[in-house]
Amino acid sequence: MSSASPGSPQRNPKQDPKRRLLEAVIGVALADGIADKSLRAIAEAAGTSHRMLIHHFGSREGLLVEVIREVEAQQRAALTALGGESGQVSEDQTDQFWRHLRSPELAPQERLFFEVYGQALQGRAWATPMLEGVVEDWVAPVAAMGEALGADRATARIVARLWVAVGRGLLLDVLATGEDDEVDAARQFFTDMLNAYLARAGIGVSPPGADGVDGRPPN
Repeated sequence: MSSASPGSPQRNPKQDPKRRLLEAVIGVALADGIADKSLRAIAEAAGTSHRMLIHHFGSREGLLVEVIREVEAQQRAALTALGGESGQVSEDQTDQFWRHLRSPELAPQERLFFEVYGQALQGRAWATPMLEGVVEDWVAPVAAMGEALGADRATARIVARLWVAVGRGLLLDVLATGEDDEVDAARQFFTDMLNAYLARAGIGVSPPGADGVDGRPPN
């Protein structure tokens, strides 16, 4: 996947040193993965020193959490940007976004996400900052898309929470099994069931090509 893919870090020479270092490490994480690398190895690959990483991020663990949170933010921004000013997202765009999320290029970063997520759920102090917004930061923008389709706030949030949970579960599935075709089929089956529910509730009536075909939510 090219550097223009959704969520790709963009270098800016005017950024502060910490930001430049973070983006350099993200580049390493997306290219080769960093979960199994020492801080010295990460620093070397990013073109810096382990002392600089410690200075800005405190520890290897603190760096991992910041990388995860930043890449997550980039993916959310890419999702939101699909609709532009109108908020309308085509089926082709949402399919492209799903393929991007489960692409081999993002797999190392997603493995890191689930590894650190598990550590956070175990109560590891260094990992718990990851839990702040780990669900809500995705539910809020997806729910806003649902409200734009005519859902009331409560329903939009429930659907968004389900969408986020199923998406993460399927990403974990494909990482564990490598069964791309079955995971894609499961994702489509879930989408069809969700669309059927929304249609019965009178939600999501929109022109073909807007927010998915026939009012489909993003996938």
